Amino acid sequence: MAGQEGKQKDAGPVLKLTSTSFEADADIPAKYSCDGANVSLALAWTSTPAATQSFALIVDDPDVPAKTVVHWLIYDIPAGAVSLPEGVPTKKKLADGSSQGQNIRKKVGYTGPCPEKGGPAHHYFFKLYALDSKTNLKPGAKKDELEAAMKGHILAQAELIARFKR
Repeated sequence: MAGQEGKQKDAGPVLKLTSTSFEADADIPAKYSCDGANVSLALAWTSTPAATQSFALIVDDPDVPAKTVVHWLIYDIPAGAVSLPEGVPTKKKLADGSSQGQNIRKKVGYTGPCPEKGGPAHHYFFKLYALDSKTNLKPGAKKDELEAAMKGHILAQAELIARFKR
């Protein structure tokens, strides 16, 4: 399991994000891409700030010319959560109350890496935010709506970066 520590407002423990599906700063296995099963990767986190009321996750690829591609938005993850399992269902609302937003394909849930064949590797940023409130966004929100709802509510954030090349 590898991870990278994130930013935090206070001097307490630093939120940390890890994955058993891939190593930080390494390649994402094809299983999680458009060339494989296209299922979401397992993620886990530790050192949650005490005031956390919910979490949000943004997974995107800034290496696409002219735009950043959104691969996964999931928000209003319960404060007591410490992980997301591999293969989160692509439903608007999950059993635990989490909501999922729109990805690049204008569908909800995870969609895996799928850069142009033969092109350079793309970087995928997995950004977890500990929030002092719920976003109260409806399922199907877009990235800019999620970012606006989180503004001023981020207690801590952690990030994992990985690559994928076809």
